[in-house]
Amino acid sequence: MPMPSAAMWLDGLVSRSGDKRFNFIVALRAALGSALRPRTTRRVARAIPEAGKRTPHVTLVGAGPGDPDLLTVAAARAISQAEVILYDHLVGPGILALAPPGAELICVGKRSGQHSHSQEAINALIAAQARSGRRTVRLKGGDPMIFGRAGEEIEHLERVGISVSVIPGITAALGCASSAGLSLTKRGVSRAVTFVTAHAREGDATEPDWARLADPKGTLAIYMGREAARRVGRGLTAGGLSPDTPVLAVENGCRPDERHHRTTLGAMAERGVAAGDGPTLLLIGWALEARVLEDGAAHAGDALRAGGHVGQGFGHD
Repeated sequence: MPMPSAAMWLDGLVSRSGDKRFNFIVALRAALGSALRPRTTRRVARAIPEAGKRTPHVTLVGAGPGDPDLLTVAAARAISQAEVILYDHLVGPGILALAPPGAELICVGKRSGQHSHSQEAINALIAAQARSGRRTVRLKGGDPMIFGRAGEEIEHLERVGISVSVIPGITAALGCASSAGLSLTKRGVSRAVTFVTAHAREGDATEPDWARLADPKGTLAIYMGREAARRVGRGLTAGGLSPDTPVLAVENGCRPDERHHRTTLGAMAERGVAAGDGPTLLLIGWALEARVLEDGAAHAGDALRAGGHVGQGFGHD
């Protein structure tokens, strides 16, 4: 019997749901076994060894920016088959709820100024769990390969003889831009996107090359910018970027309590952005300029959401 097409599969899911707002991930878990194409199934299976195979292995999984519905098929499958999950603070309860009953959930998250685990301790813990023979998933917010310290963990695991596979995720910059209804690039306005972390390694006082980053024909996504907003604004304006350059701070991106705060680079250099506790990403560039409708009103998708709080850097542990 031929495998169903993606369209046929999705149509089948929708037709079986009486609730227009059904959780796609729940349906996905039930359908994964029969709906995946054989080639994809084999590729994902290599990343998730069978329980009987005791060769130590770790699957590094990107949890995306927060919404469980933004997980990749491979990520949802890995989580649903895990026996132990080591996760970061930015991984929400909706995603952890996809773990099977009996799976051990271990929080190894680090927050700026509140590092509960050293990277060395996390490396050792991941290795120990993998050596136990259980299906081990290292779950990171966003994409693990972007400011997620994945390289350090992969190097350690391979050095001690543990194999690693990686399942990418939607990084915060892409999720937040899509949620806000904004493109990070725009023909004739922005021709490049640059991901930058505002968080330096402890003891590293090196400043980014602000002059190089101050490209008026590009868009900047600043991760982990909690208390660095003024410094970022001053650095970029000193580097030559116009103080009028639009800035959009997205707090709790891709979550039910997502909030936006609009400002300009010059204002951010003077006052920062409105403080708050939610993880926040700073987007900077002319591609983010509020769209204007024919009647002159700002598009609702770009309007400042009332009561916004902006603060804790939106990045990966």
